[in-house]
Amino acid sequence: MSNYASSSSYPYQPQSPQTKSKTLVVGLTGGIGSGKSAASDWFAQQGIDIIDADVIAHQVVAKGSATLRKIKRKFGDWVLNAAGEMDRAAVRTHVFTHPEALIELEAITHPAIREAAKLQLAASTSPYVVLSAPLLIEAAEAGLANLCQRILVIDATEETQLARASQRDEQSVQKIKAIMINQLSREERNRHADDVIFNESDLAALYLQLEPLHQNYLTLAQQLKFAAD
Repeated sequence: MSNYASSSSYPYQPQSPQTKSKTLVVGLTGGIGSGKSAASDWFAQQGIDIIDADVIAHQVVAKGSATLRKIKRKFGDWVLNAAGEMDRAAVRTHVFTHPEALIELEAITHPAIREAAKLQLAASTSPYVVLSAPLLIEAAEAGLANLCQRILVIDATEETQLARASQRDEQSVQKIKAIMINQLSREERNRHADDVIFNESDLAALYLQLEPLHQNYLTLAQQLKFAAD
């Protein structure tokens, strides 16, 4: 049995009038250590534009940005370090111990992330676009999933996730498990997916599973552009 699971046999259908556009947007997500970044890199090598929500999340709170000023007004000067940049460690610790603060922080950052993603989407020139976000499904308030016509999940067992993440980031197993607890379970994440890749082997095996998806997305992108004309 193939590890590649997809509902790709049916033609493209927009999720809602708000998401209808001439560009097919594929949301890419997966738990920590699943191989999402490796999949994103492979799509980029095929000439597909990548919108990385993690990168955007850092950009929107850059030193001197309007979003960072809003965060400072909301929480106080302590959110900035001596260089005038956001003290990520301090903010991370604060929201971890104050759940209501996380909601307030996301109310500021999520709209900025969404608008930046929309700008990058509008500037894309590739046949389709991959929007990569680790919390694509969990962070419903950010609205990134609503920009996507399909969602691709890179899946792996929890044992594999722990092994990969600890080797890659040199983080403790306890810290990785804490991150995993804040993410959806594999089963719940996969239920939201149009396409699922089970990534338990090496990169070559991952790429073999991505190739037919890439071809399918190219076909769906053509159908979408034809329907929009």
